[in-house]
This record gives sequence, structure tokens and C-alpha cells, in this order.
Amino acid sequence: MSTAATSGSFRPDIEGLRALAVSGVIAFHFGMTSLPGGFVGVDIFFVISGFLITRHLQQEVARSGTVDLWRFYARRARRLLPASLFVILVTLLFGYFILAPSEQQFYSKGSLFASAYMINLWLIRWTVDYFAADASNNPFIHFWSLSVEEQFYLVWPALLLVCARLRPGKGGPFLLLALVAAISFALCWYMTAVSQPWAFYFSPLRAWEFAFGGLASMALPQQWARRFRYSPALGWLGLLLIATAYLTVTEEIPFPGSIALVPVLGTVMVLLSGAHEGAAGPKSILALRPFQEIGKLSYSLYLWHWPVIVYAGIVEPELTVVDRLLCLAVTLALSLFSYHFIENPIRHNGWLAARTGRSLGLAALLTGAGTTLAYGSAALAGYSFDGEQRLIQQSAERKSAAREFDSACVLEREAVQPKACAFGAAKPRKTVVLLGDSHADHWSTPLKRIAENNGWRLVTYLKSSCPAADVPTWNSVLMRNYSECDAWKRRAFGEIAALKPDVVILSQYSSSYVRNDINSVSSHQMDVRDWAKGIKRSVETLERTGSNVVLLRDVPVHKSYLDKCVARALWQKRSPSDCDTPRSEAVEETIPAAERKVALETHASYVDVVDLFCNRTRCPAVIDGKLTFRDRHHIATPYAESLAPRLERAIFGESRVGAFQDRTKSNDDPVKLQ
Repeated sequence: MSTAATSGSFRPDIEGLRALAVSGVIAFHFGMTSLPGGFVGVDIFFVISGFLITRHLQQEVARSGTVDLWRFYARRARRLLPASLFVILVTLLFGYFILAPSEQQFYSKGSLFASAYMINLWLIRWTVDYFAADASNNPFIHFWSLSVEEQFYLVWPALLLVCARLRPGKGGPFLLLALVAAISFALCWYMTAVSQPWAFYFSPLRAWEFAFGGLASMALPQQWARRFRYSPALGWLGLLLIATAYLTVTEEIPFPGSIALVPVLGTVMVLLSGAHEGAAGPKSILALRPFQEIGKLSYSLYLWHWPVIVYAGIVEPELTVVDRLLCLAVTLALSLFSYHFIENPIRHNGWLAARTGRSLGLAALLTGAGTTLAYGSAALAGYSFDGEQRLIQQSAERKSAAREFDSACVLEREAVQPKACAFGAAKPRKTVVLLGDSHADHWSTPLKRIAENNGWRLVTYLKSSCPAADVPTWNSVLMRNYSECDAWKRRAFGEIAALKPDVVILSQYSSSYVRNDINSVSSHQMDVRDWAKGIKRSVETLERTGSNVVLLRDVPVHKSYLDKCVARALWQKRSPSDCDTPRSEAVEETIPAAERKVALETHASYVDVVDLFCNRTRCPAVIDGKLTFRDRHHIATPYAESLAPRLERAIFGESRVGAFQDRTKSNDDPVKLQ
């Protein structure tokens, strides 16, 4: 995103590479599915930054024998801080009108860390998945890469200064950088499998990408590239690798990991190719005017494109192609404005450049202003909370009965030893087991009340993202086959068999595991026939224990996060009914049909819960004054608690037919939250 080229060392092919990088990122964020790997444009930027910064610092060491750290930091401050602070300010301002107070408060904290170039650490703290659907609401998440760059700029010049003073010889800096690259890459590769957010956001684990660029800038590789006969061909091969990454890398591939080598090595090849004195190679294309114009705007384009598309997607959730082109035009206009009136004037200001202290003072002033504005924005959002806003927040944050009892009642991904959590009577007349994933967990609240009211015992066996169906699954967070789920399920079935419960209730987020038209979340979703076989295996296994098995139909899946959508609607003086989802777009019928068939083929009971949440045409966001879901598909706990009487009749009553009919409001009238 940044530039470190001096006036005498400008390379048009690098400017063109910047254009290629920012175009990929924007295409990805603007929903251009034909470039699923466009996000690796950030990795291209990292390599370019490593190349330019290292080249510039090495030239300074060759001239003076040292590195003027304060002068270096002053140049970085003039280059980066003014534009980024302006974008943060404008984003906060528009966020006041677009986002709900709870979002304003949370994202203002993000802007504070963005102003201090530490938002990558804040994102690690909250274990934010860059590719998660909810990340699309965070207007500051893209500052993570700028934070990583700034942290690199802080450390690497200091290391080179130490290296220069120790005078290890010409090969010393090269060996130092090679060692950094090797260690960082090895740790990044390892952590991608262990904890992907750390591998993605933590600057020491991304340092190898800068280091690869730095190594390419050093004398030995540059001399080799100038003499190498096939340097132009090497450059074309590099472009091919970048194109391959853009076209084939997807969100479902563990990233960065080893796959990041593809765009990184491709960028290194293009950079080396540019050292060749001939006119052939990619630089003949990258030097063309369109690439140059986009390249010089790349920093501004990167800063502006994300808040523009985030806010557009909030205001109009179903963006058309025309809408996205309009967003692109707005991004370009804002970028041109900030480039010509903020970025360049301050960057080339003679008064600031004359003395290092002035630029560093500006940096301190801008950083302080950014953090103060962020703190003020969060405080202002706090004053905007009224009773309804607090109720929405509390409804979304209130834990299920199982999680409130013990957060470990819902096992995390890596755990395999079942944890049985028991509620109700110590000497029960009936024992009921609830088995499944987080969609089983949200039923623990009404089932706990049912058990307590009847002198029964409820025992839960719950694991995150792990269905009760006996099927292999793919975990999108671990980005691999979910072997821990299989192991947990085998042990849970064994414990349930020993428990010999009267009833076992199975519930799961079916539409996330099975291909369907309503909820397409992954290419790893299975065929409905395989799902039905897995359900049948689980039912038959549990029936052999002598238990009665109940299959709960999965809940509807809304188009938006209801907690945020309803809070925004109330803030903007709109009706919460604007957040309703048409029943045809929230309710999937293929999977339930297969599950009903399994129930008919076995002795299981099938309970359809959809009419608890939907009327004939819509699935309301608010029913009887209560938020129905805390996100898109997890029941809000206060509403789940209110379902206990109807759920009891449906599961344990003599007649289940029509138990849920006509219980939801039409929601045609204004809704008042309770």
C-alpha cells in the first residue's frame, strides 16, 4: 500500500504491481467471484514493501554507513498517517448514521487501534476470522494489513542499523533476512493449522513475506537478475503465479500457510525480472498508463474501498452489479480527493520535510487525534443507548441455559472428551438427552425449564459445529476434516448408551452441512442423501439403547444478523419488520423431507419447529416483543425461553399435529419490543 521509492530509483513495473495488487483486493471485496483469491493482493503489497524499504535502507547504509531511524520514521509518518486518519474520521462520521449504537461503540474501539496501527492485535484478541460473514460489517478490519506494515517498518530498520554497526560483511544483512524469512515462514505454516487468526494477523508470522521482498532487493539477487538471460521469462512466470493465486485460492483453503508462497514467489519473480535492462518481460505491460494511474492511487484506493462497500452493503443488503459499479466510482472519487488534497500535499510539504522533529510531531498529533476521536465516538455511542437498544443487546448476548451453567457444556472444536451437563431433578421420573451442535444448544434453555417443571432430568451432549448425524464433516475454522467431531460423537454415543435415557433429542444446523438453495456456506457441504444415511445411522444407534429418539427440524436461516438489523432499524426510526425474511428465503424443504423419511423408516419422531418462527409468508425478526434470533440462525435466549410450553406439547404431548400453528404474529403492524 505504501511506497519507499526515491526520486532516482522509480520503477514503473513496481507501480504496475501495486495496481495489480489493489485491483485484486477490491475485486474480492466487491464480490467478483471469478477472482476468489483477490485477497492475496495484500501479500503482493507486503513483498513490494519489503523490497522497497530494504533497498532504500541498504542504499542509505552504503552512503553513510548507518540508518537515520528518526528520518525514516518521519517520512513514513508524512506518507501514511494523514490519509489514514482522514479515512478513519469520515468512516466514524458516516457510521454514526448507519450503524446501531452497539456497533458504533464496538467498531470505535477498532478505529482506536487502527489509529495506533495495532488493529491486527485487537483482531487477534477477538479471534476475528477475516473471511467470516460477520467480518463484512467491520469498516476498519482492512487496517490490519497497514498495522502489520507499520510494525515491520518499526522493527526492520532498527535491525539493519544494528547489523550495520556490527559490520558483519556484505553478506551479513542477506543472512539475517534469510534467517528471519525461514523462521517466520515455518511458524506461519505451523500456526495456520493451529490458530489461523494468529497466522493471518500477527506481524512476526507475516514477516517472511516482507523478508522475501527484501532478499530480492539485495545486491546478489539483483546482479544475477540483470545478467540472467531469461529474466523476462521469469517475470512472465511470476505473473502467471499471481494470476493462478487470484483464480484458484479460495477462503476455504488454509491461509496464509504454504499456499501464500504462490503469490509471494510470483511477486519476487516479477521484481527480479524488472532489474533486467531489456524492455521485454512484464514491465512492458505494467508500465502502461492505466497501471501507473491505479498504482499511484493504490494506497488511497485500499483505504477507501472497504468502508464504502461495507456501508453500501448495510444500507442495501442485496447489491446489484450497478450498485457495485457505483461503489467503485465513489471509491475512485474519494481516492482522488484524498490523494490530491491530503496525501500528496502533506507528504511533499517542504516545511515538514525540512526537520525530522516536525514530521514526528505531526505523527504524534495525528495518532493522538485519531485515538481521541475514536474514544469520543465510543463514548457518544454509549450515550445513544435507550431501553430498546439495551434490550436488543442483552437479548443477543444472553447465554443459553447450557452455556450459562458452564461454558464448557458446549465443547470447543479441538475437544473430544464429552462433557455431560445435567439439569433438573436429582432423582428424575424421566431422563432426556439433548445431542448436537450449537443449534441443539439454543434448545437447552426451554428444555431445561420443561425438565424442571416436570421433575425430569435434562442431560446435554453438545459440541460446536458438530452434528448429531453420523457423517464426516469439514470445519471451516480449522479448514480441514473435523476428526475431533467424529471422535467426540463415538464417545458421546457410548455414554448415552450407558445412561439409558428415556428420550434422546437430536438437533443440528442441518443447512450448513448439506447442499441447499437457502444457505450455501461452503463447497464442502454434502449431498442430502449422504446426510439422510448419517441421520439414520445415528437414530438406529440410539434406538438400540432403548431410548425414544426425537428429530428436531432445523430453524430458519435469516438473510441478515437480526440483532444488528433490528438495532439499526430502531436507531434509524424504522420498523423492525424491515428485518423480516420471506419464508421462501429462510426455510429449506429438501433436508426436512429427507429427515422425515428417516423418521418413517425408523421409530423416531419428527418435530417441525418452523412455525414457531414463521407465518405463512414471513419469518419475523420480532415476535411478541422479543428478538427471535441473536444472529442469523441462533435463537435469542429470551425468545427460546418463551417457547417452553409449545415445545413441551410438540415433543412430549400426545398430539404433535398443529402444535405450532398460528402462533406467530403476521407482523404487519408496528412492533414494540418487550
